Amino acid sequence: MRVIVTRVQPQAARWVQSLATRFDAVALPLLEIGPLADTAALQAARDSWANYTAVKFVSIPAVEFFFASNQALDVIKQGPEAINTRAWAPGLGTREALLAHGVPPLLVDAPAPDGGQFDSEALWLQVHQQITSGSRVLVVRGDSPGADDSKADRSGAAASGASGVQGVGREWMAQTLREAGASVDFVAAYQRRAPVWGEAQRALATQAATDGSVWLFSSAEAAGHLRSLLPNQSWAQARAVATHPRIAQTARDLGFAVVLDSLPTLADTLVSIESLA
Repeated sequence: MRVIVTRVQPQAARWVQSLATRFDAVALPLLEIGPLADTAALQAARDSWANYTAVKFVSIPAVEFFFASNQALDVIKQGPEAINTRAWAPGLGTREALLAHGVPPLLVDAPAPDGGQFDSEALWLQVHQQITSGSRVLVVRGDSPGADDSKADRSGAAASGASGVQGVGREWMAQTLREAGASVDFVAAYQRRAPVWGEAQRALATQAATDGSVWLFSSAEAAGHLRSLLPNQSWAQARAVATHPRIAQTARDLGFAVVLDSLPTLADTLVSIESLA
């Protein structure tokens, strides 16, 4: 059975390698990332690490671009007070990225590995006691061309399309933090954009819409890019596994006939895919 891995590279290649022992896994990223043209705000955020109660990283790329050239220890060693700043990760992959870049394990907070949920809501259960009136939290995220993130951060529930779905967890956390008395700042660490497909990618996607392939979605924004990449494609015969209920809903909104929810771990994803065999 063919599995279409839509993660951003190089994560897609790693997942293809892991899945290849059981499936015909193929990488077809639906999201591309790259560095920002202007990194002044990002550098200012790095320099202000010690001023925050916590820094939340929304994804693995957020970690990698924030700690460019493996600067984590340099950032954290700004002064004695810097070691009090917590690093928050909504998922286990983001947590592992923080550790790989040198953030001490004792400073990292993430949802419990056996909790069965990896998102902002699960993270809040782990960190809410750290927040008091006057706390400051920085959210490190990606930026999309033409997106008005200041508006999305204030009213994510009203945003439309894939971007709105993608921002729901981030906005929920921001609102919850503000209700707890904290102030919330945002900084973009990298640029997100839809991929540019050639004929080979379009042919693969078109075939995978009807031949029984299983699409693996790990981002609502990425899944939503199928609207512009293949605007006239019917997904009435397509099947998917999504690593979060909000991502699954995006696939259903696209018209996918079968969509299974799965935890984002490799083991859980394998079980979900195999159930479709």
